[in-house]
Amino acid sequence: MPANTTAPSGSSDAKTAGRKKGRRARLFVIVLVLALVAGVGFGAYWSVSTVRASYPQTTGSTELKGLTGDVDVKRDSYGIPQIYADTDSDLFRAQGFVQAQDRFWEMDVRRHMTSGRLSEMFGAGQVETDSFLRTLGWRKVAQEEYDTVLSEETKKNLRSYADGVNAYLEGKDGKDISVEYAALGLTNDYKPTKWTPVDSVAWLKAMAWDLRGNMQDEIDRSLMTSRLDAEQIKDLYPAYPEDHEPIVDQGGIDPVTGKFDPKAQPSGGIGSRTAEDATAGVNTQLSALSDTLDEIPALLGPNGTGIGSNSWVVSGKYTATGNPLLANDPHLAPQLPSLWYQMGLHCRKVSASCKYDTAGYTFSGMPGVIIGHNQNIAWGFTNLGADVTDLFLEKVSADGYQYDGRTEPFVSREETIKVAGGRSRKITVRETNNGPLLSDRSGELEKVGKKAPVINSAPDRGDGYAVALKWTALKAGHSMDAVFELNRAKDFTSFRKAAAHFEVPSQNLVYADTEGHIGYQAPGTIPVRLQGDGTLPSPGWSSKYGWEKEPIPFDELPYEYDPERGYIVTANQAVIDDDKYPNLLTKDWGYGARSQRINDLIESKIKGGGKISTDDMQQLQMDNHSAIAAELVPELLKIGISDKSVREAQKLLEGWDYTQESDSAAAAYFNGVWRNILKLAFGDKLPKEMRAKGDCVYVEPVTGTGPVDDQDKLVRECGQRAPDAAQPDGGDRWYEVVENILDDQDNDWWKVPAKGREAAIDSRDELFARAMGDARWELTAELGKDISTWSWGRLHQLTLRNQTLGKEGPSLLQRALNRGPWDLGGGEAAVNASGWNAAGGYEVVWVPSMRMVVNVGDWDKSRWINLTGASGHAFSAHYTDQTDKWVDGELLDWSYTADGVDGSTVDTLTLRKP
Repeated sequence: MPANTTAPSGSSDAKTAGRKKGRRARLFVIVLVLALVAGVGFGAYWSVSTVRASYPQTTGSTELKGLTGDVDVKRDSYGIPQIYADTDSDLFRAQGFVQAQDRFWEMDVRRHMTSGRLSEMFGAGQVETDSFLRTLGWRKVAQEEYDTVLSEETKKNLRSYADGVNAYLEGKDGKDISVEYAALGLTNDYKPTKWTPVDSVAWLKAMAWDLRGNMQDEIDRSLMTSRLDAEQIKDLYPAYPEDHEPIVDQGGIDPVTGKFDPKAQPSGGIGSRTAEDATAGVNTQLSALSDTLDEIPALLGPNGTGIGSNSWVVSGKYTATGNPLLANDPHLAPQLPSLWYQMGLHCRKVSASCKYDTAGYTFSGMPGVIIGHNQNIAWGFTNLGADVTDLFLEKVSADGYQYDGRTEPFVSREETIKVAGGRSRKITVRETNNGPLLSDRSGELEKVGKKAPVINSAPDRGDGYAVALKWTALKAGHSMDAVFELNRAKDFTSFRKAAAHFEVPSQNLVYADTEGHIGYQAPGTIPVRLQGDGTLPSPGWSSKYGWEKEPIPFDELPYEYDPERGYIVTANQAVIDDDKYPNLLTKDWGYGARSQRINDLIESKIKGGGKISTDDMQQLQMDNHSAIAAELVPELLKIGISDKSVREAQKLLEGWDYTQESDSAAAAYFNGVWRNILKLAFGDKLPKEMRAKGDCVYVEPVTGTGPVDDQDKLVRECGQRAPDAAQPDGGDRWYEVVENILDDQDNDWWKVPAKGREAAIDSRDELFARAMGDARWELTAELGKDISTWSWGRLHQLTLRNQTLGKEGPSLLQRALNRGPWDLGGGEAAVNASGWNAAGGYEVVWVPSMRMVVNVGDWDKSRWINLTGASGHAFSAHYTDQTDKWVDGELLDWSYTADGVDGSTVDTLTLRKP
C-alpha cells in the first residue's frame, strides 16, 4: 500500500477488522508472487523471465510511434540516459518513453495519488485518503490549468510526452511493465490506462502541497491556546535570530517605481496584523484536522514540516575555476526509487524547431528538467517557505455558511470513487468563498453538531463550525510553463521571466551563467492578507479577513544580481529582514542554523584568501556540525554526576568537536541527551491533543532500583501512533527556544513536577542531569551497556522503503522491495541534513534527496548523485547503485557535452521513426 495513505475512517470495529483481513489476504498473495520473482523455491525459472520482461531495452533499435526522425538514447554505467533529437516533439516524446521504461509503476501510483484514485489500484483501504485528495481537488485544478491557462507550446510538449509514455505501454500487460503489476494482478483486475497531459500537470500540485508552509504551525498555535498563555506560546515560536543572515541583505521597494530594487533604501517593515479570538471553541475541529493531515500521502516530505534544502552559488572571483560554482541538495523524504530521475535532453542543433540542450534532475511523469543547467545557465531550488495557505473557521449549517451576517450557499460537487474489488463510493465536496471544507473529511466532526457518516453525508452535518482551506495552488496557474522557460533561459533576464511563472510552490531560485554572473530570485504567488498574519486560523464569517484579490506583485519580490559579497546562500532562512521589506512573506521561517553555517564557512574561506574549489563545495555538503551541541555541551560538562554509568557517558562529550560522524559515540550520546531535554522541558507541558503519539521511552521495571546496568532489565514503553507534529522535533526552532532560556536557571520551562518515583525538577541543571541519565538508559537499551561500542550511525539509520508495496506487510515482502539500513552521520539542522524527529526516535526521516555541484561553463567537470538509482525495477542493477556513494558523500562525474556523453556511454538505443 502507498505510504501514509489511510486516513481515519470512523468506521466500526467489524469493518476495520474486515479491511485488515482483506489486506492480509492481498499481502499474502503479493508476498507469494514476490517470492517467486525473487527466485525462491520452485518459482525460480518463472521469476527470471518475469523480471527480465519488465527491464528496459537499452541497446539496438526500436520503433517509436509519432517520431519525425531518429532519436538516440545514450546511457552511462549507472543507467542515466541522455536523449538526442532534432525537434522538441521528438525530444519530449522520447523522454516520456524512456521514463516509462524505468519508472512507470512509480508514475502510475503517483498520478493515482494526485487525482484521488488510489482505491482503483489498492482497494477500499484507500477510500478516506482519496476522499481528502478529491476535496483538495488537485486534479480538477490541473485540468483547468491545461484547458485555460498554459501556453500552446507547453501543451504541445505535454502531449508529446504523453504520446511517448503511451507508445511504451502499447501492447504490454502489467507483468511486462513491472513486478509490482504482476503482484497486483493477482489481487484485483486493475490494468494501467493511457497517460494524459493532465497527469503530468497534477504532479506540481502534490509538490506544492508538501511545500505548503506553515499550515501545521497554524493548527499547533491554536491548540496551544487551550493550555498555554500568550507569552508561553511566544517562547515556543521565538523571533528570527538577529545573528543569522537572511538571503538578501539589502534592497527594498523603490518608492518611485514600486518595484523591488536590490540597491534601494528599505521602505519600512510589515505592519501589525492580528486575528484575535479567531479560534475560540473550535479546537476539536483543528485537532481532528491535524490527525487527518498526518495520514495523507507525504509525497515529498513529512507533511510540510521539516522540509528544507541547501543551495549556494559562489562568484568566479572567489573560485578556483574562475567561473561560478553552484551547489544544491533538496531535503525530502527518503523514497525508493528516489523522487528524482537524472537525465539529459539535447537538441542535436539548438534552433527554432528544437530549443533545448539541458540536463539535470527530472520528475518521472513530467517533461522537462526541474533542477540543473543548460548551455548558458545553471539553477537550483530550495523551499522559500512562503505562507501560501490559511485556515478559515466557518460557521455552517445545512443551508450554507455565514458571511457578513447572511447565509451563503455552498458550492458543491459530487465525486465518485471507484474501488478495486468493491463498490464505488460517492462523496460530496463543499466549498465556501475561502475554499474547500477539509473538516468534512474528518471522522472527529461527528462529535460536532448533528452526527452523520463521514463519507456520504457531508451536506447534512447540521450546525457548527467547519475548517476551510484557502491555498494559492487551488487557482490555475503557469508553473508548468515556467519549467520549460527555465530550461530555455539564456541570461538573468529570461531566468527572471521564467521565475515569474513559477507560481506554486514558492521556491528560492539561485542562478549562475557562463558570463560569470550569479543571482537569486524569490518567486511565487504569495497572498496579501486583509487582516491577520497567517499564524492562526482566521474567522471566515467576516469580510474583514481573507485575502486581497491580487497577490504580491512579482516585481516586488526580492532578488539579487551579482551581490558585492560574491556569494548567495539559501537554506530556508528568512529571505529579507522584516524591517526592510513591507510585504509579509511568512512569520514562520526556518531559523537559519544551516544557512548560517554555510555562510560562515564560505566567508571564512574567502577572508582567509583561499579559493573555493569543486571539492570544497562537495565537502561543505557533508558538513556534520551540530550548532546546538556547541551551545549545550559546555554547560552539560559543568554538571556534577555521581552515578558512575552516567558519568561514563558524560565523559564522551569531553573534547568532542560537535561533528556528528556516523562512528561518533559522543554524537550518539549528545543527541540522546538533546532528545530527553526536549521531552522533559516541553513535551508534557503541551496540550493533551499535541503530545507524542508514538514515542518510545526506556524505563526501569517497577521493581528496579539504582542505575540500569543491564539492557535486558529495561522496559520499552511505546505509544500507538506516530509523533504529533507539535511535539518538539529537535529542529532549529527548538535550538532558538532553548538558547533563549539557557542562561535562566530558574525559568519555568526547566521545572518539572514530581511524578511517580521521579523527584521534582526545579532548575535547568537538574533537568540537564536528569536528561543525561535518561539518555544513558535509553542508549544502553538501544546500543548496549559498553559505551565503547556506541556510534551515532547505529542509532541514526536510513532504510529505503519502496513507496508502495514495501511499506507494510510481512518481512519477506519488505526484503524483496526495500534496501538498507545504512548508518548515517549528520542530523537535523546540520548542513548534511539527515533529519530525525526527536519526538519519535532517531531514524532518518528526511535526507538530501540528491546532491549536485555545477561547474558553470566547464560543464563536464560538474558532479551529481542521486539517493537511489535510475531504475524503479526492484531487481535492476540500477535500483540503488548510487546509494553507497551517496552515503559516503561521493559524487559522480556529470557528462554534458557531446564528447563528454560519448565518452561515458555504455549503451545506446536508437528510437526510430516507423
